[in-house]
Amino acid sequence: MNIKQIDFPKGQYLQEEHPKKQIYLHHTAGNPDGEGTFRYWGNNNERVATCVTITGKIKDKLDLDGLIIQGFPSKFWAYHLGIPGEVFTKYKIPYQRLDKISIGIEICNWGPLTKQGDKFINYVGREVPADEVCTLAVPYKGHTYYHNYTDKQIESVKDLLLYWKEKYGIPLTYNEDIWAVTPRALKGEAGVFTHNSVRKDKSDIYPHPKMVAMLKSLS
Repeated sequence: MNIKQIDFPKGQYLQEEHPKKQIYLHHTAGNPDGEGTFRYWGNNNERVATCVTITGKIKDKLDLDGLIIQGFPSKFWAYHLGIPGEVFTKYKIPYQRLDKISIGIEICNWGPLTKQGDKFINYVGREVPADEVCTLAVPYKGHTYYHNYTDKQIESVKDLLLYWKEKYGIPLTYNEDIWAVTPRALKGEAGVFTHNSVRKDKSDIYPHPKMVAMLKSLS
């Protein structure tokens, strides 16, 4: 794996070890700079972060595509799910702090896009190049167009999943229910999930065909 370790402030995550049972896939809804994401987290004093980010395509720095940035060890934790208590109540599941028993991966990606004429616009009003757009055959959460996860980002996700399966014994069996809120995730069942698995208001990650194929190949 291509990993760059950075000096992330120790006060921005919790240096407590808990058994790891789950992995959650996120995207940042931001620019492709994985190291810049950690700089942002390091300045917010909220202890909101994931232990790794995965850099995307950066103009004039294409060699960084797929680079994993690690800010703190996966054995520790930070807040990355933000699940309201009422979600557990709705499904009649006792509340638990899933952040502690899970590992988060943040893929640097803008998320859903809107087509305006022949342009694709992200939620902050910036144009995303057409060759960086994924068009879904079936719209997901009201959107047909999303910022593309690059092949190298998907490969890095695969490498991390296989590594953590070996390190923590987390099963990688693919389940179709990970694209919506699922009681399996809320109960703390071991496995790979997306942010959508615990938050209906999220769209990370979206079902990119190549990402889905990769996840299925690990089962």
